[in-house]
Amino acid sequence: MAHRYDEPQFDQKLGQFFQQAEEWLKRNFHGQHLTRIVPIAVIVVAVAWLATGVYKVDPGHVGVVRTFGKETKRTGPGLNYRYPYPFQRVDVVSLAEVRRIEVGIRAGQRISEESMMLTGDENIVEAPMVVQYRVADPSKYLFRLRDPEGTLRGAIEVSLRSAVGSMTIDQVMIEERAKVQEDTRAFVQKYMDDYQSGISITEVRLQAADPPDQVRDAFHDVVRAREDREKLINQARGYQADVLPRARGEGQKILREAEGYQEERVLLARGEAARFLSVLAEYQNAREVTRGRLHLETVEKILPNIDKVIMGGDVTERMLPLLPITAVQPSAAAPTASAAATTDPRTVAAPMLIRRSN
Repeated sequence: MAHRYDEPQFDQKLGQFFQQAEEWLKRNFHGQHLTRIVPIAVIVVAVAWLATGVYKVDPGHVGVVRTFGKETKRTGPGLNYRYPYPFQRVDVVSLAEVRRIEVGIRAGQRISEESMMLTGDENIVEAPMVVQYRVADPSKYLFRLRDPEGTLRGAIEVSLRSAVGSMTIDQVMIEERAKVQEDTRAFVQKYMDDYQSGISITEVRLQAADPPDQVRDAFHDVVRAREDREKLINQARGYQADVLPRARGEGQKILREAEGYQEERVLLARGEAARFLSVLAEYQNAREVTRGRLHLETVEKILPNIDKVIMGGDVTERMLPLLPITAVQPSAAAPTASAAATTDPRTVAAPMLIRRSN
């Protein structure tokens, strides 16, 4: 805020002082006494008038000196002097101070006339905002606008309503809050630059945006339902992201195993075919020898896997045919009898009887 020294008020008081002093001198002094005192009084008043030109500029401030209403110079921090009124006057402006202006809210209380706005999807929302700014050019700040703060407040309202009107209520409240702040800041700075206000916007903060009190609870229920929907969708997507890669991996594994089995069976079939062809060639060259060799090879594969009983020729002539008792499952109720039967040479089972010649 600019600090202005009120010179007209000071001169009025100084004139009143001169008039009262003159009346006091007339009442108390006459003749020669008055003629001696008047010059002294004039000198004192002149010194006091000249002393009014001394002023102090604090750190972070700048003094703008005007001569007959026109800016003539600027002064920095410290004690300075300018010609007393009506020749010069000074306005001290703070450049370092960060000022604050509130739109739609005062002392924590919302002002519905300022904060209630219409969104792009034709919903009503209360969107209060706090803007921080500082003076960048003291001359423009002092002389270009009659009411800089009032102009800034109007620019903020216009910019905020423009930004809110281009978005949906969900974007203003949740999704695009940062964009609302950035758009509003850009609009306000442009307006103030066009007005040559000398103001620089440092920060724009959108407060909690809510629908009107009459529908606030219902709207919050809708918002919570949407949040639950998004939560379930995200959970489903997470499950999908977990299951699909594993299913694809299992599918690739099965394909690789099938391809390996295919390769194995093909190679095995080709090997068997090659072996058969080689045997066929030998068979065509020596049929009897090859037939005997194949018979022996087959017998070598079969006989190790069966029970055998080898007997001489005289025994087989006196022996009755044997039943394959081992193929019959023994009864669990008579384990002793089945064990005795297996030890009896007359009950030994043999699926094949080989007669050995003497």
